[in-house]
Amino acid sequence: MIFKDFIEKGLVRVSFKDKALTKSLLKNAKEDLTFLDSLKVNKNSSRKLMSNYYDVLRSVLEAFSVIEGYKIYSHEAFTYFLKEKKEDLLSIKFDRFRKIRNSINYYGKEISREEAKENIKEIKDMIEILIKKYLKEFKNV
Repeated sequence: MIFKDFIEKGLVRVSFKDKALTKSLLKNAKEDLTFLDSLKVNKNSSRKLMSNYYDVLRSVLEAFSVIEGYKIYSHEAFTYFLKEKKEDLLSIKFDRFRKIRNSINYYGKEISREEAKENIKEIKDMIEILIKKYLKEFKNV
């Protein structure tokens, strides 16, 4: 499968490059990160924090895709969007986090404190990379 397949299936819509929406999405993502960073990862919070950090990453990817002229309706399509941008390592990591989040949210999978902390660090690193590389004009929102 390639990114174009998601467009043909209607899971991605070609749109205009919306700077206002990009700015808003990134501002919300940064506020969410600030809030999540204020919480402790422990046995009881690890599952929910992992899922919420994933959602922030997805929001940053949404901001990236919007400024590139796409509205993406499928989490899986973000994996192929990253591949389309020649970000193979980021696409692999995102897809792994997507599967972890889905197993938590839809199948009741538990996640250890240690695994959550490690994944959260990687997610935050990904967010930083994406902002520095693709959203630098919005980094101060």
